Amino acid sequence: MNPPENGCTRRDFLRRAASVAIVGAGIGAGAGNGPGAADPPRTSRVVLVRDPDVLAPGRKLRPEILARMLDGAITTLLGEEDARAAWARLVKPGDTVGIKSNVWRFLPTPPELERLLRDRVLAAGVPEARIAVDDRGVLESAVFRNATALINTRPMRTHDWAGVGSCIKNYIMFSPDPPAWHPDSCADLAGLWDLPIVKGKTRLNVLVMLTPLFHGSGPHHYQERYTWGYGGLIVGTDVVAVDATGLRILEAKRREHFGADQPFPVSPKHIRLADDRHHLGVADPARIGVLRVGSMDGALI
Repeated sequence: MNPPENGCTRRDFLRRAASVAIVGAGIGAGAGNGPGAADPPRTSRVVLVRDPDVLAPGRKLRPEILARMLDGAITTLLGEEDARAAWARLVKPGDTVGIKSNVWRFLPTPPELERLLRDRVLAAGVPEARIAVDDRGVLESAVFRNATALINTRPMRTHDWAGVGSCIKNYIMFSPDPPAWHPDSCADLAGLWDLPIVKGKTRLNVLVMLTPLFHGSGPHHYQERYTWGYGGLIVGTDVVAVDATGLRILEAKRREHFGADQPFPVSPKHIRLADDRHHLGVADPARIGVLRVGSMDGALI
């Protein structure tokens, strides 16, 4: 794999990752510790990887650069030199793997990323018959119903009911009654992660920050002028930390665009409540180590 494009070597990034103090570092870091006044605060880490060249003219994706970005994020997250070894830690040949994507027509999970994730799972030894990529059909999918491992991926965007649509919310289609999660600005979306079909199965979250949507109103409010070519991915095992980091970038973009703090039309409070109320992961930026790979010009964080 090629070295990151900010002048640092892969070894430099691994050394930096090792220097971040993480409770329970490794797969599942940030999943939470037991109660007790003596327990240290939960901490987590995520990887932000960016490459401006991933977007060709017309915002078409360059798959070879996207692959390098994803592999670089995984090796940095897990402290591995080799991408194949890192993926082998995430999924095993005996797993049944559901890749939960998102098909919102204005800003879907890129098919190039869906194919890439599927290819990496195949290369880790999982048979093709035990891999599925789906969104709205997950409850009807035999692979998802019998999954032992899930990979969760979707683009970051503003959302009319939840403030933002990100990885926590991406599991709403695992519920037989999605509208039941809409009250109070979707405050309790983290409860989705207790559903038996998903609980404890998520191995990786990939928040797509290639062309995020930072403003809008209404359920189908997409306007291209409120997107920008950020050229990034946020990757982690703690979904709350991943979403909280993406939220910080959207907040910064809104300040940059509007010239001042500009609250979301609907509060994305479900991310904070995923930590404070549901103890799903870490939302406090002070307790999230962000490991950076690639170009950080204009990273906003």
